[in-house]
Amino acid sequence: MSISVLGAGAFGTALAICLSRAAPVTLWSRDDDHAREMREGRENARRLPNHPFPDDLTVTASLPDACDADVVLLAVPMQQLRPLVAAHAEYLQTKTLVACCKGMDLESGAGPIEVLAGHLSETTSALLTGPSFANDIAAGLPTGLTLACADENTGRALQHQLSTPSLRLYRTTDTIGASLGGALKNVIAIACGAAMGAGLGESARAALLTRGFAEMQRLALYKGAQARTLSGLSGFGDLVLTCTSKQSRNYRLGVSIGAGKGFDPSTTVEGSATARAAARAAQEEGLDMPITSAVAGLVEKRLDVTDAINGLLSRSLKEE
Repeated sequence: MSISVLGAGAFGTALAICLSRAAPVTLWSRDDDHAREMREGRENARRLPNHPFPDDLTVTASLPDACDADVVLLAVPMQQLRPLVAAHAEYLQTKTLVACCKGMDLESGAGPIEVLAGHLSETTSALLTGPSFANDIAAGLPTGLTLACADENTGRALQHQLSTPSLRLYRTTDTIGASLGGALKNVIAIACGAAMGAGLGESARAALLTRGFAEMQRLALYKGAQARTLSGLSGFGDLVLTCTSKQSRNYRLGVSIGAGKGFDPSTTVEGSATARAAARAAQEEGLDMPITSAVAGLVEKRLDVTDAINGLLSRSLKEE
């Protein structure tokens, strides 16, 4: 089966590089000039420099050509997923689609699988998520991810097709848990970064990470997820990586907020929109998610770090 990757950001490019070491892969960029640069230079100098393309990696700016593949990986930012599939449903319908983005759609609160199902009734959809950085995947460093697909037979086939000697995929049918784990961990990473940027220390970060994990479970279980999914790669594993590494854009945004410094607005930070969507969902459903609500206040600039911390510390004492 042939594979295409839609989205020539760092993560999409890394997946294309990794997968094309084993079989031909097509990488799509919406930008003609960017596609030409990658074809000529045989690397993505804009988004993932110093990782040469394998010979079996083809670059195109033609969406119909890219969608000619049997399996299409959608490696676009979460807030771009709905506009992409809505505008190009004719090319994506009937394909096996694998969403590779993490987050909640700001307008609807939906996750990647729900977005695809809402626009593409004839497709089979899966989600690829878990603790990973683009540089590690492109360099061939060992990485474990979760492949979530409601159809077990399709999930099993995709697991074998997309696993490589350096990329090990674990399969689950719990698409809700995998989706929410990957989305909500970005929110907690912003909180942890803000604590470190404000100089609150490692102990504060550990407390935020742990209590943030409880919030992730609270919303995910309410939505019908399985607890063990949140304890796996797509939940706890991704949470630990994202909350402790400066490679994480969500963590770096939090650090900049905590330190009172500016942050490049062109950098995609999925946790910013997800915090707002998750806080709204928690309020509507009557769920207690104070860290998520605080992060939403920070990214919307309704709160500063001092207000957010004071609000969390002044809450009534409770059992763990």
